[in-house]
Amino acid sequence: MVALPGVYQPQADTSFLAEALALEEIGPGTDLLEIGTGTGAVALHASNRGARVTAIDVSWGAVVTARLNAWTHRLPLRVVHGDFAEHATGRDFDVVVSNPPYVPAPATRLPSHGPERAWDAGPDGRTVIDRICDRAPGLLRPGGILLMVHSAMCGTAQTLERLTAAGMTAEATATALVPWGPVLRSRRAWLEQHGLAAVAEEWEELVIIRAQRP
Repeated sequence: MVALPGVYQPQADTSFLAEALALEEIGPGTDLLEIGTGTGAVALHASNRGARVTAIDVSWGAVVTARLNAWTHRLPLRVVHGDFAEHATGRDFDVVVSNPPYVPAPATRLPSHGPERAWDAGPDGRTVIDRICDRAPGLLRPGGILLMVHSAMCGTAQTLERLTAAGMTAEATATALVPWGPVLRSRRAWLEQHGLAAVAEEWEELVIIRAQRP
């Protein structure tokens, strides 16, 4: 999988989301939206199973990368540049998947450029997660599924409560422990100071959130 400079390389959370998607019944006739496609790895996994996939990313580098990977793998993929709330308005899908930015960061505003756009998500890591939770019902057809991966550091219960408040049935279907990467290690003192990580913590818990519109 090619990744242009500054584009998020597929990592453990990418694979974890792809594994969760593999358990869903998708195929020809399934309309799927990926929010924050990066290299397009998860989107192409769905396309390879016959789904009609729209992939959205705010990074032009990611858009070009995903298009290049689709061409290389000879798979159909509609890749759109911009914010999902704007470009998916008026459309509905059978499945929405996302590996959104979820790393807590000192800055209250999301970065507007650079590789940090793929992971920085405000002081509690929930800036993008909350937007997805609030808008998911409007993106899904009746019976449609949302699959999202994020760190338990962001608050699994908060995500489930927000999705439930939005009218969806939600549960955490899987968890996985992965070693802290360089981003978390670089801001260890800040995370510990704000109670987001235990002292000397070395493992991050990832969680798969699965929600369904009635």
